[in-house]
Amino acid sequence: MIEKIISLSIKNRFLVLMATLFLIFASFWAIKNTPLDAIPDLSPPQVIVAVNWVGQSPEIIEAQGTYPLVSQFL
Repeated sequence: MIEKIISLSIKNRFLVLMATLFLIFASFWAIKNTPLDAIPDLSPPQVIVAVNWVGQSPEIIEAQGTYPLVSQFL
């Protein structure tokens, strides 16, 4: 199998040269156009918790609904 690849490469030198040049230029293009984050975002992810509890004050909703749920996330 290796012998066939080598013999085909020797017979088709121009094709091998063109493929090599294409890969080199494609590599440079990929390096140039790939975005790079110099300073990554290290902030913790944020989650919005919405609780619908009809007829209750915001303090009770926070104390009995939202706070126990949020404390489980931590």
